[in-house]
Amino acid sequence: MTHAYVNRTLEGPLAKRASEYPVVVVTGPRQSGKTTLARHAFPDKSYVSLEDLDERAFAESDPRGFLARFPDGAILDEIQRAPGLPSYLQRLVDDDPRAGRFILTGSQQFDLMAGIVQSLAGRSALLRLLPLSCNELASAGLLKRGEPVDRFLLHGFYPTIHVRPIDRSAWLGNLVRTALERDIRNLVNVRDRSDFERFLALCAGRTGNLVNLSSLGADCGITHNTAKAWLGVLEAAFVIRMLSPWSRSTGKRLVKTPKLYFTDPGLASWLLGIREPLQLAAHPLRGALFETLVVSELLKARLHNGLEADLFFWREHNGFEVDVIREEGETLHPLEVKAAHTVPGDALGALKRWQAAAPGMKIVPGEAILVYGGSEAYDREGVRILPWHRAAEAAGA
Repeated sequence: MTHAYVNRTLEGPLAKRASEYPVVVVTGPRQSGKTTLARHAFPDKSYVSLEDLDERAFAESDPRGFLARFPDGAILDEIQRAPGLPSYLQRLVDDDPRAGRFILTGSQQFDLMAGIVQSLAGRSALLRLLPLSCNELASAGLLKRGEPVDRFLLHGFYPTIHVRPIDRSAWLGNLVRTALERDIRNLVNVRDRSDFERFLALCAGRTGNLVNLSSLGADCGITHNTAKAWLGVLEAAFVIRMLSPWSRSTGKRLVKTPKLYFTDPGLASWLLGIREPLQLAAHPLRGALFETLVVSELLKARLHNGLEADLFFWREHNGFEVDVIREEGETLHPLEVKAAHTVPGDALGALKRWQAAAPGMKIVPGEAILVYGGSEAYDREGVRILPWHRAAEAAGA
């Protein structure tokens, strides 16, 4: 069964921002559904893809003439391909500041942000779209109640994989070898493609774990600084997301070692060479991939509702850790992740220890939640237990 369109949570915030700002930018990883969302949300708007060489040449050589074709605005897809356009858009929307005139989409956050911050400050809103969420799949009938998690750890959440009868492994391989590598090469000097492919695989092997740049660089045969730069562009392309350790001092958050997560567990599985369910079931990183899925669901719930992520983790010098901390004003909500299908008694230990210690650290503790690989939701010893497909409920969105 195929579905032409899966309703996206971000459509509501997109419509709201378009009623408030003359320009709305939708960014996110390649193939997350940005173009489909924009065209579905604004079916009457003119549409232009700047991947089209002729359109791009027109936009670059005569930006005023290019934009003059759209007096009522348009959807401009892959806007980072014409980095000079935002400055001309500024003049247009200053002269005619009607809300919702232009919808811009793009896959590279650094390029987009550089142009927008300089040219469209105060005139634009930025939204971020990741691949499909569990809630979106369930609403479309593509995720059944009680369904085991392994299909989604293996296949991931990119829309094409779920709405078209397609070979998942071949599609993900093509995504890595074409779109991702091309985007990365546009942002940083990658001289040897095999080095970058190895780097991606090594990153997948570290999903859900602290980042050691020296180790990562050494394993790939590149320098510490190169590894740092490549991680930066992977995050810019929304392939990965770094979580910082929570600290009362923002400055301390930035200098402590972050944790690395892929934004899609299926992509991480593919990079690890996992192709079949039996491989996944026995793989030593299955737990890390499950944690990756849960963190990605939290990110989607926040970002797809137009909110900042506000997600961290807790780690003390003695190694005590809580998987995710969600910050909400003065309140911190702790969350633990367990891949098992049942919740053993000792699984609640870290959450209970953190709750007991929070008042002494002058922290306001929020609701403690544990997300696990089973299918039932319940409360246990003051902790809310959620199944994996309902992880988004822990995001406070």
